[in-house]
Amino acid sequence: MKEKSANYWIEQLQLQAHPEGGFFNETYRSKEKVNKSDLPDRYQSDRVFGTSIYFLLTTESVSNFHRLNSDEIWHYHQGGSGVIHMISPEGNLSSKRIGSDISAGDSLQVTIPRDHWFAAEVVEEDYILVGCTVSPGFEFQDFELADRAQLVSNFADFSALIERFTRG
Repeated sequence: MKEKSANYWIEQLQLQAHPEGGFFNETYRSKEKVNKSDLPDRYQSDRVFGTSIYFLLTTESVSNFHRLNSDEIWHYHQGGSGVIHMISPEGNLSSKRIGSDISAGDSLQVTIPRDHWFAAEVVEEDYILVGCTVSPGFEFQDFELADRAQLVSNFADFSALIERFTRG
């Protein structure tokens, strides 16, 4: 079977541009909620139990550094392999591969812990299609796109990586 193109998936899954880069479409939002009073203080309002999206990156459209208030799990679906770069609140850098080539170090799913700055890129082929699950559910008010100068100031050892994955 011939591999589908990134444009095929963008059209078929009705993906739209995401503020961090890449393309997405929300496919699930729980109907049930957790009350703000039962959540940690970092949440400003009630949250649904969970959300899920399709997310596609291409070699031209990376995921720029951002962070969330919740853990996020990426599930591999199609395409090549990607690398997710993470900077912990303590300043530790780690990178995890996601894709189907297990012998090359890929994982079929990767968890990004809350409050970790993370960015991602395609490293094999020309796109990667993943599903992203967030719990408690994603809200844009929990999303912070990195400010390049501030991130470099906080993590100077990773300035080259930060410059690659932030907008000037």
